[in-house]
Amino acid sequence: MFDMERGNGIILSQPYFVDTDVIEANGLQIDTTLVLVGNGENGQQRIPYQLDKDSGKIWFVPGHERDVDSYSFFNDPSAATKKGKLEQEKHNGDLKLRLGGNPVVTYRYGMTYPPEGVDSLYRKSGYIHPIITPKGDTLTRIQAPDHYHHYGLWGPWTHTQIDGERVDFWNLREGMGTVLFKEFKENGTGNLYTSFTALQEHIDLKTQENPQIALNEYLTVKIWDLNRPDRYMLDYITNFNSPLEDGILFEAYRYGGGLGLRFHERWKADNCTVLTSEGHDRASADGTNARWCIVAGKSSDGKGTNGILFLSHTENRKHPEPMRIWPLDANGGRGDMFFEFCPIRHEEWQIEPNKNYSLKYRMIVFDGELGPDEAEAYWQHFVGDPEIKITKN
Repeated sequence: MFDMERGNGIILSQPYFVDTDVIEANGLQIDTTLVLVGNGENGQQRIPYQLDKDSGKIWFVPGHERDVDSYSFFNDPSAATKKGKLEQEKHNGDLKLRLGGNPVVTYRYGMTYPPEGVDSLYRKSGYIHPIITPKGDTLTRIQAPDHYHHYGLWGPWTHTQIDGERVDFWNLREGMGTVLFKEFKENGTGNLYTSFTALQEHIDLKTQENPQIALNEYLTVKIWDLNRPDRYMLDYITNFNSPLEDGILFEAYRYGGGLGLRFHERWKADNCTVLTSEGHDRASADGTNARWCIVAGKSSDGKGTNGILFLSHTENRKHPEPMRIWPLDANGGRGDMFFEFCPIRHEEWQIEPNKNYSLKYRMIVFDGELGPDEAEAYWQHFVGDPEIKITKN
């Protein structure tokens, strides 16, 4: 048996891990009898955990309560596995990720067609919508009349060159390219997170008779139960490569790739705010670089706020990462909200053939308030292994 002690500072509900070899070195068995408890002034409480066999890590979420200051693993032959609150459900082309019985994130693998009378070039699969807060507010939007090609949370590349020809995977009305779901590669659910990996094909349509695959993208999405009623964590990791003989060039442009999100239509210039790690607000953030960005707005009932904290990893290209944030007078003065981490905003990116590339993002979807100190603490945790002090008893 051994304890894990957390350090001082802001206590966050987010994942920590212990290597399985450390647990085994302390004489414990990695099986269904393994139990994790939190120790504090009010005694012990069972803590859900999840084993990731591929990485050899056991993940757990300490929670944000301050009455637990250490954690213990031990084997209990009478222990019953405690089922978590996470589930997956496939139905009519939607993969719904549920938390506590409620859908929070949906991945659309079926084809979505535009409204009647709108060009069928706008049809799309392979995107995330809706993203819903723990209390039930939808934060994303698809097929807005001013941008029918906007699909919730997604990341097509915009100005690209293939063999000297321009191909646009973002602006679907051009008919140059698109990004579509191909197949699921992995799915899994445990006590702490539920995840999937989907293969998405970036298809060059310039030659209609023989479209070619310009990029193979393996998108991994993971939802973490943070054991809080007001927030959860969403990881968005894209790994991609080009099978083309000469690869593909991503031209420098203010839109493209990375992670883009079109927010719900209820957010306008007068009820939506932005704060970046560098102190920029919505009026000044566009085109700047940041480690993190908080986008928040009025809740649907008008009685509070909710939003998303976006985190960019240090391993991402051009980190701190450039952003595209719509100005306050966007969309005819309405000030609708769009956010993107855009790694090619200021400099082109040559994608070599058959070479693997990766971009890592994390989002905290929240109800209520989330301030800069907490945002920085979430980012520090995201980019560095959480420090855990091991004490053998």
